[in-house]
Amino acid sequence: MLSFDDYVVEVLLRDLVGHDRRPVCFLVYLWLAAEQQSRNGVVRVGYRELAECIGVSKSSVQAAVRWLIRRKLLAASKDNATAIPCYTVLSPWRETGRPTRGRDHK
Repeated sequence: MLSFDDYVVEVLLRDLVGHDRRPVCFLVYLWLAAEQQSRNGVVRVGYRELAECIGVSKSSVQAAVRWLIRRKLLAASKDNATAIPCYTVLSPWRETGRPTRGRDHK
């Protein structure tokens, strides 16, 4: 069964959609988190496939991925410059022991 940390819905949703005004970031984070959980590991997916899966444009996904990496909510790696990236969804609120409100990301 799929389950998410309460923080994702109670804080991260409001932070990314309301404060940052980047709803696609939340959709990308949510989709990647669900995939990571179902695959029990990193998610290898291209921008086009990810965009099709959540129903947004490829450029929106690219911008969302950049923002999530900047916010340290997502890590990405590639074998080489043209390879499809591997994404790891991060949960910094679990690592620090207390939730952050995301105000230090500007």
